[in-house]
Amino acid sequence: MRYVKDVALVIRSKNAGPFELTFDLMFPNAEIYEEVKSRITKSKIAKLYKIDESKVLSIVHFAPANAIKITIERPRASGDLGETDVYGAQQHAPLYELTY
Repeated sequence: MRYVKDVALVIRSKNAGPFELTFDLMFPNAEIYEEVKSRITKSKIAKLYKIDESKVLSIVHFAPANAIKITIERPRASGDLGETDVYGAQQHAPLYELTY
């Protein structure tokens, strides 16, 4: 078992509108990207974020950039009462436990 954090160049999060979060994983080369991409599943993301798998909206592979974009529903709308990260820039931390 290996951690994505050990091979990714970039792991980040941001808003994808007020109701969704998006995560970017970028890898240093095509070899690592190809090894990792099929092993990142909606099931794994749902488990990490403690959400139902249906809330993982998409996992998009973008080979020209050796990148993967994951989009999930936000637990609370951006700026909603009680929401603590209006820009969604601090939501990537669970991805540090993502394995492949």
